[in-house]
Amino acid sequence: MDETYDAIVCGTGLVECVLSGLLSVNGYKVLHVDRNPYYGGESASLNLEQLYQKFDKGTPPASLGRSHLYCVDLIPKVLMCAGELVKILRATVVDRYSMEFMLLDCSFVMKDGKVAKVPSTEMEALSSSLMGFFEKRRLGKFLQYVSDYDERDSRTYKGHNLRVMTAAQLFSEFGLGSDTITFVGHAIALQSNDDYLQKPALETVLRSKLYRDSFLMYSRSPYVYPLYGSGELPQAFSRLSAVYGGTYMLQTPVDKVNFDANGVFESIESGGKKAYAKMVVGDPSYFPDRVKPCGKVVRCIAVMDHPIPNLKPAANACQIIIPQSELKRKNDVYILQLCEEDKVCPEGKYIVIIGTVVENFANPKADLAAGLKLIGPTLETFVSVSDLYQPLEDGSTSRCYISKSYDAATHFESAAADVLDLYERISGQPYSFESIKRRDEEVNA
Repeated sequence: MDETYDAIVCGTGLVECVLSGLLSVNGYKVLHVDRNPYYGGESASLNLEQLYQKFDKGTPPASLGRSHLYCVDLIPKVLMCAGELVKILRATVVDRYSMEFMLLDCSFVMKDGKVAKVPSTEMEALSSSLMGFFEKRRLGKFLQYVSDYDERDSRTYKGHNLRVMTAAQLFSEFGLGSDTITFVGHAIALQSNDDYLQKPALETVLRSKLYRDSFLMYSRSPYVYPLYGSGELPQAFSRLSAVYGGTYMLQTPVDKVNFDANGVFESIESGGKKAYAKMVVGDPSYFPDRVKPCGKVVRCIAVMDHPIPNLKPAANACQIIIPQSELKRKNDVYILQLCEEDKVCPEGKYIVIIGTVVENFANPKADLAAGLKLIGPTLETFVSVSDLYQPLEDGSTSRCYISKSYDAATHFESAAADVLDLYERISGQPYSFESIKRRDEEVNA
């Protein structure tokens, strides 16, 4: 380890591995360390034996099937088809490593205690039970506005300054009722609570546009999921980094992070050895004195021998959003169901993961009650509570760049935004998809 690098990356979570790959491609000499014996960190996918070991549950029963047929995400996330992470994947690792993805069957949202399919076509919207007839017409006008909106073309603003007016004001301009607002905000714009209503409308419009663009890519679902679990993603970016000279050391705990007299990063220590670098990048667990808590997330991984009942249409791989207003909570509850076709469990078994922000600190599992009731009987469950952290500073002075914790949502958009923000702070320029493609073509010429 006693060498000098351009960057040291601590932790093999998705954000860290993507950054490691992007930095290596751009000519940085990278050392990547992780205390775990596997890639992925918090965002790893584990086989059944590893899952039982992690949750101190002994040996899995034979009735659940062979351990190696399971690839269970510790933090379940799907990808938006037109999202930033998919763009990065296409520009870097998908063609190189032949990664495969499956579309989710569909997405559902709960209203008045019943689960309804999120309309994916105009015909479905007209027959949906989520809205009344006149609301559907008003929603159509709003979605047309979203479709036409182009941040670079003021003619598409139609007199609405989305950087100033709130989302609530924009919805009012289109005459949308409370039920439709809940549907748009939580099932299309994928907002996790209602705080967004009093914030500038631009984010909600761009999120809604992303949902629409993602759906139109395949005209069936806006979500894709990597075969063999989302833990495949950090591994793919780790391989990318290694191709460009990155050095990886698993089972390497970081004993100490050293800073000079001016508070600038200097080195890390592990097993009595030091590694020096111009900067360090890592997840919050490696820098406990440089992050602040910002909440908790509770998740339940369930192994089942049946799909979630009473879904119309029936679905093997799907997402269900329970808006916070349905449960008189402050935050939505997310449910993700995966199946054998996604290569995450044996035939006849299903993996269902429920997650939300903790509000009942005395009994976090109680925050999952609505989701557990909805999914029906389970063969096994694994419940975890994770602290959420964010960095105290941006790293410009200390040269210590820290990622944010993974939120409760079932998609990777916040993680992708964190990657792009960190990359720009580290390199001093925005990430360029085209330059990555050109550089890759030069290397393989």
